Amino acid sequence: MEFGVSYSTATAGMDPDRLVGFARHAEACGFESFFVNEHLVLYPGAKLGPFDFPPALPYADPLDCLSFVAASTERILLGTAVLLLPYRHPVVLAKRLATIDALSRGRMRLLTVGVGTLPGEAAAVGVDFSSRGRRADEAIDVLRLLWRGDEHGVSHHGEFFGFENICSFPKPYGVAELPIHVGGSSRAAARRAGRRGNGYFPGGALTPQERVEQLELARAEARGAGRDPDALEYTRWGSIDLEPAQVEAYAAQGVTRLVVGAETTEQLSAFAKRFNLA
Repeated sequence: MEFGVSYSTATAGMDPDRLVGFARHAEACGFESFFVNEHLVLYPGAKLGPFDFPPALPYADPLDCLSFVAASTERILLGTAVLLLPYRHPVVLAKRLATIDALSRGRMRLLTVGVGTLPGEAAAVGVDFSSRGRRADEAIDVLRLLWRGDEHGVSHHGEFFGFENICSFPKPYGVAELPIHVGGSSRAAARRAGRRGNGYFPGGALTPQERVEQLELARAEARGAGRDPDALEYTRWGSIDLEPAQVEAYAAQGVTRLVVGAETTEQLSAFAKRFNLA
């Protein structure tokens, strides 16, 4: 079992010293990975279920935050949970992700993508909200095509993206392509993870039965696509006050990584001591 920690500028604020200090402390404690989340824009009335998003929440760009963290750390892996893939052009994104990975010497390895839940966010960037799942599928394929392409160029002609004989450099550090994990709480997300993902990272508001069914669905889709279902990583959200017996229960469910949120470095230290991370 690996352990990651999440950090949100929406709740922690934009103090760069706090961001760097938190990331360095997580690394020193032995956490495997550092995750940030994303909203491109908010607006009055934006909500997810019963939760209202205050429009002034300072969601920073996750890739800029991870670049900042990478320059201030040495080992900790970098992740998004989640990056809103349908709202980003994959040609631009392929270069940004490969650049971070190259400069961090191979640490941009926990990219988790989602499709978004706020219609106004899609509208702000000119994306048809109903198309976002198909856009995400195509964008994943485009990212991998660009990373694997060489100096002779690659071409793509799809529903949303098209180009002819283009070359995207730099490449990811020491690998042909970056792993792409799929986040989300829907059956569509589970299917996408099985068909195209290197891992599945479901949301937190699912019943235990839904979790079992969606993991089984992801693995079934992987088998149907000729992929190894056992190679699919399974990441879940966890609480900073978890006890060893609870983590063992997660492991029994097939979980390979737990990502916890913390408000203080003291909480990180206590968690690391409880699980002998360092």
